[in-house]
Amino acid sequence: MTAPERPPAGNAARATETEDEIRARMIGLLPRLRAFARSLARSQHAADDLVQQTCEKALRNLGAYTPGTRLDSWLFRIMRNGWIDDLRAARRFETIEDQPETALRGEDGRETVMARLQLRAVERAMDSLPEEQRVVLMLVCVEGMRYREVAQALDLPEGTVMSRLSRARLALAERLEAGGGMRAAGGKDGKTWM
Repeated sequence: MTAPERPPAGNAARATETEDEIRARMIGLLPRLRAFARSLARSQHAADDLVQQTCEKALRNLGAYTPGTRLDSWLFRIMRNGWIDDLRAARRFETIEDQPETALRGEDGRETVMARLQLRAVERAMDSLPEEQRVVLMLVCVEGMRYREVAQALDLPEGTVMSRLSRARLALAERLEAGGGMRAAGGKDGKTWM
């Protein structure tokens, strides 16, 4: 006589997911994976390669995923580990900024230009942060993950996540205020920007 099987732990509906259902959820997570890859790789081509590498590794190792757990955390961890492995293998290589130039046509471009300048200033300031701070900032502030989820995804204590996030926010604010951000100049209305 055999003992009755225990129901799987966690969310029962997700605990019985098929591989096809997991693959479909992975497709839904692609925009978030791209955003996280961009924060790590700093160039669009390298980020695209990192997303592809992550998806391939995840699909090859679907048996390692525990149904009922956070698929996004599992994928973020695979991506970060793959990125670290690539860095170690390459040791030193320079990325070439390969952002396509986009023309502003048919718009009253003042607000659009201002928004793009501000966004670029934030991107430069984030790129200057140490990797461990940038990754935590991206996962918490952009991806909206909770501290516990980030700690699990990065295999860190929750206190370390909170500390790195606090340092990242302070450093980002300092960089933006010190010149990485927009400064008002001239004019009584303060609307002339440099």
